[in-house]
Amino acid sequence: MGRYGWRGLVWSAAAAEPARRQAWALWQARVWHSPCWVSPAPPEAPLRGAWLPPAKARTRLGREHDLIVFDGVSATDGLDADAFGALSGTLCAGGLLVLLTPPSVGAGAGRYMARLLERLSQATGIARWTPGSPPQLPELPAEPPRREAPDGDPDCLTPDQAEAVRRLVGLRRRRPLVLTADRGRGKSAALGIACARLLEASQQQIGVTAPRPEAVAALFARLEALRPLGRREGNRFVDAQGGGVEFLAPDELSARVERGEAGGAGTWLLVDEAAAIPAALLGHWLEAFPRIAFATTVHGYEGSGRGFALRFRQRLERQAPDWREFHLVTPVRWAEGDPLERLVDELLLLDAEPPPPMVASALETVSWERPALVADEGALREIFGLLVQAHYRTTPADLQRLLDAPGLGITTLAAGGHVQAVAVCADEGGFTPELAERVARGERRLPGHLLAQSLAAHAGSREALTARLRRVQRIAVHPQRRREGLGRRLLEQEREAARRAGVDLLGASFGAEPGLLAFWQALGFRTVRLGLSRETSTGEHAVMVVAPLGPAGEALAETLSARFQRLLPALLAFELADLDPQVALALLAEGPRPAPDAVERCDIADVAHGRREPALARPALQGLVRRAATAGCREPDLAWLAAWAFQGRDIAWLAARCGAGGRRQAMERLRGVVARLQEGDSACPGRAFPGASGPVR
Repeated sequence: MGRYGWRGLVWSAAAAEPARRQAWALWQARVWHSPCWVSPAPPEAPLRGAWLPPAKARTRLGREHDLIVFDGVSATDGLDADAFGALSGTLCAGGLLVLLTPPSVGAGAGRYMARLLERLSQATGIARWTPGSPPQLPELPAEPPRREAPDGDPDCLTPDQAEAVRRLVGLRRRRPLVLTADRGRGKSAALGIACARLLEASQQQIGVTAPRPEAVAALFARLEALRPLGRREGNRFVDAQGGGVEFLAPDELSARVERGEAGGAGTWLLVDEAAAIPAALLGHWLEAFPRIAFATTVHGYEGSGRGFALRFRQRLERQAPDWREFHLVTPVRWAEGDPLERLVDELLLLDAEPPPPMVASALETVSWERPALVADEGALREIFGLLVQAHYRTTPADLQRLLDAPGLGITTLAAGGHVQAVAVCADEGGFTPELAERVARGERRLPGHLLAQSLAAHAGSREALTARLRRVQRIAVHPQRRREGLGRRLLEQEREAARRAGVDLLGASFGAEPGLLAFWQALGFRTVRLGLSRETSTGEHAVMVVAPLGPAGEALAETLSARFQRLLPALLAFELADLDPQVALALLAEGPRPAPDAVERCDIADVAHGRREPALARPALQGLVRRAATAGCREPDLAWLAAWAFQGRDIAWLAARCGAGGRRQAMERLRGVVARLQEGDSACPGRAFPGASGPVR
């Protein structure tokens, strides 16, 4: 395998003890340079620090192993798919991945493991080793694959990598570069080589971001190797010439951009694993950094480059029409045709793609029983392909949950024999009052009840725990069949099915983004909770919405919604002061419509047509904004004014956002917006918002 530049899988299907004895014999059979034993508990054999629990798999990203023993037979909850996917990519050419599994699945065993064993039994190119018998070795081709060497670049391992580095170093203003690759193509290392060359060329500061620091381990490793006089200080590399490369988590990077501490003329940003970061956040950075590159894995264990391209391409075309793209094909860590790469892709569905669009066909609704889905590999592959491209982060563990999580329902819309849309729902709540009280006080936590437990913990609602809830975990529509009403049709069917089942509330949780909020609001869902901080990996606040399905659900939804709306202005003034103003406005639009008294109407008029300091009329202007939002006003500066009225954005922020030359111009802009809103306010003399005619500018 080493001569061919390939890696191999050794599959041992046996009971736990003989499988571990066999793996230990292989462990001792030669001197391995960097072995790793992965199991829930440390084995009895002395491994000299080489044992790794699956939960710590990400700590090995960026390292290389020549032997990995992956114990999938000892764990009570089965194989850790995320750890298996992540660690398989750390195996170097000539290395072995030894997978221990049970010989078969008994009654009640997981469907995921049953599928895994079935796929392994049909796989070619692997070594099968049953205890007590010699291993059955795969046949290799007569000639090893040819490996193409890079031309004239000693720091790069393939021509692809050399070309990626050349394009990165030559980034031009407002011409973003998108790098895509499958795993093991040296994409992150190319970013590190480019950083080293930019520092050598006296570029002072380079920003780097990714969903987590481990994702850029290869970047910093190459940087340290090529700039040995520099030093690594945590998530920052300080060059001997004075420049530096700093890693920032997505939420911190966005906060700095918002404060004006990052971005601007002459700045660089390299985004790795961009598929795992929401497109709205990437677009925000695209505006802030004149030189920016987005690198992402097309088929990887976290996020899909295909989904990234589909969601982000339109924004790139709009904001930076001169953007460029380059795809790395040639593997770096192993040679073309590597059997392990092909097998892991198949086992974990890392290569799942959306099915072909069938636009002309009639739609058929299918509610899947999961044993039938396991037996239909084609349908499973299509469903997972849709889920991968629709969500910013879909991992191998999601396939595991899709097949094994209790209380899960899967509904698809199919046309011409191919899945065009899918919804995944899970039942929650229904606790006894005693258990609900313990959960609400934090004494108990039950897995799989995200919506119910969150509303209890953060909204203080015990009723959310005793009521029956159904949460839409995922909904995905074929990218070429969007805006045809398929998502709406799926949700309406799910709502009706939940109502027939006696469910009180249908709900969902997702990253707060104006387009997504508008979709759910249009279907009658109400916001009942918003996370107080941005999620580190996504840079967005998590929002929860519900729709009532009966009288009990209506009463609960009204209570939860009213409580959230009472709290919202205070949150916007403090904890949510940095929330996207468009999101803030969409949330305010769900709230009450306050009627102004004579004093407030006078305050509004004095700001609009007089010289009253707007801050001294803030309560009246807040009411004006809320009436405009709830009436569906199309004033383009409404979110801009809401940011000042509710979130405390200062005049300098307002001036920067509207392109005003200073405080005076920004203030005049504000007064003009108030005057237009006053004219259309149905609570004051003038036209009502929905009937307003003509341009507002």
